Amino acid sequence: MDRTAALHAVLTGRHGDPFAVLGRQGARITVFHPEAEAADILLDGAAFPANPLDGLPGLFELTRPEPGPYRIRFHRAGDSWEVDDPYRFGPVLGEMDEYLIGEGAHLRLWERLGAHPITHEGVAGTAFAVWAPNASRASVIGDFNGWDGRRHPMRRRGGTGVWEIFLPDVSEGAAYKFELLDGAGNVLPAKADPFGFGAEHPPKTASVVRDLTRYGWQDEEWMQSRHAANRIDRPITIYEVHLASWTRRDGNRPLSYQELAAELVPYVQDMGFTHVELLPVSEYPFDGSWGYQPIGLYAPTIRHGTADEFRNLVEAFHQAGISVILDWVPGHFPEDEHGLARFDGTPLYEHADPKEGWHPDWRTYVYNYGRTEVQNFLVANALYWMREHHVDGLRVDAVASMLYRDYSRADGEWIPNQHGGRENLEAIAFLQRMNREVYADMQGVMTVAEESTAFPGVSSPVDTGGLGFGFKWNMGWMNDTLDYMSFDPVYRQYHDQKVTFGIMYAFSENFILPLSHDEVVHGKGSLLGKMPGEGADQFANLRAYFGFMWGHPGKKLLFMGGEFAQGREWNHDASLDWHLLDVDWHKGMQALVRDLNALYTATPALYQRDCSGGGFHWVHADAQTSTYGWLRFGEDGPPVLVATNFTPIERTIRIGVPQGGVWQEKLNSDAAAYAGGGRGNLGGVTAQDDPTGGQPFAIDLYLPPLATLFLQPEAENGPEE
Repeated sequence: MDRTAALHAVLTGRHGDPFAVLGRQGARITVFHPEAEAADILLDGAAFPANPLDGLPGLFELTRPEPGPYRIRFHRAGDSWEVDDPYRFGPVLGEMDEYLIGEGAHLRLWERLGAHPITHEGVAGTAFAVWAPNASRASVIGDFNGWDGRRHPMRRRGGTGVWEIFLPDVSEGAAYKFELLDGAGNVLPAKADPFGFGAEHPPKTASVVRDLTRYGWQDEEWMQSRHAANRIDRPITIYEVHLASWTRRDGNRPLSYQELAAELVPYVQDMGFTHVELLPVSEYPFDGSWGYQPIGLYAPTIRHGTADEFRNLVEAFHQAGISVILDWVPGHFPEDEHGLARFDGTPLYEHADPKEGWHPDWRTYVYNYGRTEVQNFLVANALYWMREHHVDGLRVDAVASMLYRDYSRADGEWIPNQHGGRENLEAIAFLQRMNREVYADMQGVMTVAEESTAFPGVSSPVDTGGLGFGFKWNMGWMNDTLDYMSFDPVYRQYHDQKVTFGIMYAFSENFILPLSHDEVVHGKGSLLGKMPGEGADQFANLRAYFGFMWGHPGKKLLFMGGEFAQGREWNHDASLDWHLLDVDWHKGMQALVRDLNALYTATPALYQRDCSGGGFHWVHADAQTSTYGWLRFGEDGPPVLVATNFTPIERTIRIGVPQGGVWQEKLNSDAAAYAGGGRGNLGGVTAQDDPTGGQPFAIDLYLPPLATLFLQPEAENGPEE
């Protein structure tokens, strides 16, 4: 391209290599502003008028052999303004960055791509970089240049497909997007930054420059000790929260991160939960997706505040001794035009073939996990949340949809893998890599799979062929037991296997028992609404079920509102019904969950072997009476007997126990404190020397109607197993 053609391309915003034309080229300095009528070059304390180029309005040229930095004074209609010329600055990215990006191995990718306020060559500004390998031109547009793509076209970095530019005087808080031309020179819809650390309030869609380098973390003690909170032999009881609807005020507005730090954190602590799991906080355009269709994977949603204010919330949880898990969505992304879809005019992040790259259920795109740069983008994002925001774990959403190429697809609507099978080998490799990198990089973290099939080894180490997750949601247990509880008690005897079958596979993975948001939406009603009967019977059923859950092997997860038995289905646009705590039944349910958490976290027999078969033993299972009893054992200390009566008829059963003496009633879901009937065993029962059910001793245990009891031998009896 000759110089005249190159200048015309700059003028029309179509030059793919503006640094070859603008700035200093030998002794010639060429500058451009489409609205300027004149320009001076400020060099060595003097102002030199630049020559306008004929027929090229806004382009000016000066020949000065003196080297050194310069500034520009533009003039228009009697007005003037001074700027640093972006085209006089060298690159920010280095050769090692280019190499690692090309290899898909840049594990700190967010430190190089995106928008970063820095001082470069002695000047303060923001460095921008974006991956768009098939674009013919990339520009930064924003408040600072009138959203004009002609103003700041970027520099292409070799064969990496990355474009970059340093813009002087652009600082934190500036709104921006990338304007790209496709390979044919067509202007694409302006794109938000895939690595943006902030975003405008919806419905606006621009990214916002945020400086992540200045936050002063105060949670070093927590970060050094958190490994003790996330192990499989520790108590893990999780409160799942949708931040925007936990509570609202002032005209139905969501709370800010700061308000949540002041209100949600002490509530979770008071309730005795060890972990909190936040529905996705990555920026998302549609409130009704609850965050599960994210646009900005690197930006905490502005709905509640800035990135630093989100960090304040994380730190407040840590100061309260509570681990923070984020729902993370690497399985798909929405089709909004400002997002990743056909980012540079081609299917860049997604597959080209809709049989691989389109989710028919959710009408979203599927990531191309086989592309090294896409895999790098996602793996780095997992590390980003843990490094930059100190989160303690990631719960990976919809893993089953990633593992299978035929997920929710009919015959002929999917493409088999290279071996003719249905497994998505690239997604499997991505998940293995993500878990391997996360656990290698960060001490004491946890990853959790929401995986609804029998895919083997989800929570097994990668080096043994597993996916490498720390835990897996036990969806089978949840579905079976909720189905069981929905039956009128008179019919439960015919569905005994829904209670007992879960033990057959309870130790095949490191399981979490989830009563999540998915069970209280889309017409499913509330947990309380799933219980048969009316009034007191519904509450008694739910109390018994919670007791059964907390006594069953597996870590615990409960979605907000369940702890006080909210009666209506969850509404993401409204606060939880906190006024229900004025009613004894609801207040009693909250007290029960609080006490279940306290008992669970204080009793090694209830958590140490949650994930190993040696910690569980049936001692009673009577389908006809719908009564069940089992023992839980820890590594040391006394065992716990858990007994449940799933009928509204009081029962007395003889049940075998491993040691004699008094067995104290540690918790009874029918207690008056929980708005129950107040029936029980007067604090405990005494074991008789009568071998029963394979145990050397026996107790005659009274089971109140629709109740779960926890009993433990007095300490002086001595531990036995």
